[in-house]
Amino acid sequence: QVRLVASGGGLVQAGGSLRLSCAASEHTFSTLAMGWFRQTPGKEREFISAINWSSDITDYADFVKGRFTISRDNAKNTGYLQMNTLEPEDTAVYYCAAANRLSGRTIVDFDYWGQGTQVTVSS
Repeated sequence: QVRLVASGGGLVQAGGSLRLSCAASEHTFSTLAMGWFRQTPGKEREFISAINWSSDITDYADFVKGRFTISRDNAKNTGYLQMNTLEPEDTAVYYCAAANRLSGRTIVDFDYWGQGTQVTVSS
């Protein structure tokens, strides 16, 4: 069972940047696809981005608009989401997830989940 711990959230002004990290408990993380989602109160968890195990395939939601970059360091069992030009609409709890294979953008496509980290963007 892979445990994921997301970190790096916080309070930032509009236009600022944050880098989220997702640390995995097992070296098997290097064989898993990884993704990031976000959720605001009363709304469904929303897909942001995903990356396959070898980093040669990435997928982004349209709203990212080139502002976010997903990456991973398998040697450190850690994934990242670099977020630039943040907007107040990006305020949410951000979750990392892992999957046995990269297959889709829905929550059922991911097998392991972290606990979430709060990102708040002030205007």
